[in-house]
Amino acid sequence: MSYLLHVDSSSLGEASVSRHVARTFLEGWDGDVVHRDLAAAPVPHLSVAGVTARETDPADHTEEQAAAAALQHELIEEFLAANAYLFTVPMYNLSMPSAFKAWLDQIIVFGRTVRPSPAAGRPAVLISARGGGYGPGTPNHGLVYVVPTTEAVLGREELLGLEVHTVIPELVMVTHNPALADLLPKHEASMADAHRRARDLAASITTATTVGTSHRTPAPKPATAGC
Repeated sequence: MSYLLHVDSSSLGEASVSRHVARTFLEGWDGDVVHRDLAAAPVPHLSVAGVTARETDPADHTEEQAAAAALQHELIEEFLAANAYLFTVPMYNLSMPSAFKAWLDQIIVFGRTVRPSPAAGRPAVLISARGGGYGPGTPNHGLVYVVPTTEAVLGREELLGLEVHTVIPELVMVTHNPALADLLPKHEASMADAHRRARDLAASITTATTVGTSHRTPAPKPATAGC
């Protein structure tokens, strides 16, 4: 069964702007969805056992290596079985949430998911909300790291090789800081554009992929609530 793999990494639950825009995409998606919420159920960061298990005969695995290898196998099989991807990766301290980095480190394995990548060319939507504005002329211009890094890991031919489409809702903190009220129109325009792009991408990717009978796996709802 092919499906859309939806990976959330925002820690802000129902208040997450990245998740809100992802929901717009899902409303336009016609097909199966498998949801992995890395905030509600984080995967462990890559350990010595996880690295050495890749180069050790399974018959010689220690208990820790066997457990690490089993987790990697589960995550990799889930990744490779999808034919399209939806990632929410907001900007945290100029970078990606550590939960998403941990997931990437677990699934990127030479000979299984990279070099070569069986997923190369499959469509992926990356939604990355940010608190401020980072375009030319802004005080934060040049401090954009999360999107270029994530696009490179997901999209470069020598890595996962996905066809990445990025949606960036900006100026999220404007709604929480009265001193930034004059930027509210720009935030609202950014949000409107993000939701429009999410709808358009859902329609175009649904058309371009063959997915089975529509079914949605219920997504866990973290109790905490913001990017």
